[in-house]
Amino acid sequence: MPSAPVIGRFAPSPTGPLHLGSLIAALGSLADARSQGGRWLLRIEDIDPPREQPGAADSILRSLERHALHWDGPVQYQHDHAERYEDALARLRRSGDIYACICSRAALARAGVPDCLGGCRATTHAARGMPPAGAWRLRHGGAVHYRDRLRGELSEDLGVTCGDFVLKRRDGLYAYQLAVVVDDAASGITDVVRGADLLDNTARQCWLMQRLGLPRPRYLHLPLIVGADGQKLSKQNHAPALRDDEAARNLWQALDFLRQSPPPELARSSPATIVDWAVGHWRPDAIPLADMPA
Repeated sequence: MPSAPVIGRFAPSPTGPLHLGSLIAALGSLADARSQGGRWLLRIEDIDPPREQPGAADSILRSLERHALHWDGPVQYQHDHAERYEDALARLRRSGDIYACICSRAALARAGVPDCLGGCRATTHAARGMPPAGAWRLRHGGAVHYRDRLRGELSEDLGVTCGDFVLKRRDGLYAYQLAVVVDDAASGITDVVRGADLLDNTARQCWLMQRLGLPRPRYLHLPLIVGADGQKLSKQNHAPALRDDEAARNLWQALDFLRQSPPPELARSSPATIVDWAVGHWRPDAIPLADMPA
């Protein structure tokens, strides 16, 4: 067990209702934190208004409550945290780690490059603090090494996979990478348990933490549940919303997917009883590595 108090979190985006894949991530992160005597926080990642669905945040809260997934402390909303994001950007400007990129998407697409065309890196408005006409990008750090509790030691060369990545978009909206790193640090998150669809964000986030001098949490990326077409269940792929009136069945199915061996009779218990069982019998070593069908 880690020496520091464990703090986990679930951080859905309000782009639609929860689905089974969301429930697997929520239950897995709660069981992992609580099985270690830790706390489990809830954060609504509402920093991309064009993608948000009206009423989705409230729907998510209701579904979690119906499934007895009760969080510790108040719900956090990213739209309240602009000041802390700007503070982080100011630190990165002072250190010269970010620059304002004015390359258009069309120009980048024509050139076939993942990031800046090059000229913006040499400009001085980052150092002078001038407002950019484009997006703020973080200078990449090459190879980043990190550990996943399920997959072991991993490495990614950011120069190959993404280059200098965006922290604040040209439309003024904060990028996911910046918001999640800053908010996790502000909440003291020690353990990030989430779906494997976010695995390719981890190296970028670790590099940003390093540049900001922030502690790195432990990572556990859960396998994804996929449909008959092999696509992950997601809001973008129109995954069916959870039926809150079948909460016990949903929770049992999530535990079975994670190979936690829930007894069949547990499916007839209350949601609270199933969640308590999950915490008391949590076995991260039993979680499968490969994505699996529903």
